[in-house]
Order: sequence, then C-alpha cells, then structure tokens
Amino acid sequence: MDRPLYPFTAVVGQERAKQALLCLAVEPRIGGVLLCGEKGTAKSTLVRALGGLDGVRLLELPVSATEDMLLGGVELETAVRTGRRTFQPGLLARADGAVLYADEVNLLPSALTAALLDTLETGVCRMERDGISHTCPARFALVGTMNPEEGTLRPQLLDRFGLYVAVTGERELEARKEVVRRRLAFEENPAAFCARWAPEQEALRRRIGSAQALLPQVSLPEPLFDTVARVCTALQVDGHRADITMLKTARALAALEGRTEAGMEELRRAAELALPH
Repeated sequence: MDRPLYPFTAVVGQERAKQALLCLAVEPRIGGVLLCGEKGTAKSTLVRALGGLDGVRLLELPVSATEDMLLGGVELETAVRTGRRTFQPGLLARADGAVLYADEVNLLPSALTAALLDTLETGVCRMERDGISHTCPARFALVGTMNPEEGTLRPQLLDRFGLYVAVTGERELEARKEVVRRRLAFEENPAAFCARWAPEQEALRRRIGSAQALLPQVSLPEPLFDTVARVCTALQVDGHRADITMLKTARALAALEGRTEAGMEELRRAAELALPH
C-alpha cells in the first residue's frame, strides 16, 4: 500500500510557498512555480502534498529520467512480439492538463531541459526517433524545486517559471519545535496523523474548488494595469511576461479569498511572487 502523503495543511510556515502553489492550482496559466532554497525546508513535501489535494493532478519528473521516459519511444514488448513499431507516450504526453513536478530541476541534463523548453513554448510534445514521428498535446504547469548550492538554473528555463519563492527554514524557536513534532508524529503513524488533519485538508479542497469556479468572474480594475505597468517599467523588467503573471496571480489570490474583484493588496502579494527572479 502506498505511504500517505504528508498533508499540505500540516506544513509549518512557508506561507509564501503555499500561496504560490495554491495560486497555480487555481490558475495554471500563471506559468509555473519555482521553489529555491536550502535542503530540508519542505520544498518537495509541499509540492507532493499539493498533488494529494482533489483538483490537482501531479506527475513527477525524476532526476534520473531519460529522453524516452520524457518524450516517449518505441513500445518494446509490441515490437518484439509483432515486429511493428508503435509509440509509447512519455511523461510529457501524460502531463497534458496536469502539473509536472521536477525536483532538483537545476540538475536536469541539457537534453531534457531543451525538450521541456520546447514543449512549454509550443504546448506540443514532439518525438522523432527510430523511424517514428509523433506529436501530441502537452500543456502543463511546471513546478520546480532546487538547492542553489548545487548549481544554477539555465536562464531560459528560469524565465518559464511565473512565480518564484526563496524558501528558508524556520528561525523562530517554537516554529522549529513544531516542525519536528509534526514530522515525528507523521513518521510514527502516518494514517493517524493524516486523519487528524483531514478536516483542514477537506476545507482547503473546497476552497480550491470554489476559487477555480469563481476565477472567471474575478475582474481586474483599470488602476491595477496602471500600477503593474509603472512597477515593471521602474524595475526595468524585460518583456511583458511579468506584467501578465502579476495580474493573473492577483486574480487567483482574489478568487482564493472569495472576492470577485482583485485589489491592490492582491497585486502587492502577486508582485512578491512574480518579480524576484
């Protein structure tokens, strides 16, 4: 039996990382989330816990993945049995409409990074190998985690993440103690721990579902466009991707609060997520 996932709502602190992931769950067109920080700060725990919430389909890209695993390839069993070459879909094809999680995304081989970039740009997975040419839809939201001490991320891939959060460990004494208490309780009895947090998990599932339904009704007043343009111009932000991401994130934040109009407070919080990188 699969081990239960650590509950999203049981993670101590990391409010900005939680906020970014919830915004992505509500509005996948934000363009992805990158959590960057030291090891042992619940980055991977949070992302995998997001996949345990209804309404979010999460697939994981292993660091050890090959091009065949990512793009697809020849289905060997059929080829050996019948002599016919048939296409076996890879992870990108299965990720269409889902969230694709890449742990240690900065350590992915250059060939996989290039394939990710091409697919994120076009929304189509292309595979041409061994006499087989195949294309399929592959529109997904990318979530990455990384430890900057282990290497940098290619600028082209960094640009594909709409939101960025620098993750650090808890510095306050009581918070650090609570992190350890909860982790030990989970390891001792995962089922009982998850049962204890089930009401909070269910409330969050309902909140996400309500926000997804409300999102199309959330309006963006004209002053927000003016503020975004002024801020991005003042900071000399390249292109317009950050402007668009800020506004989409502000709408998602408003929807999560049950509001039908985004305001300056949502925009301020959106800027903290969309502009650092």
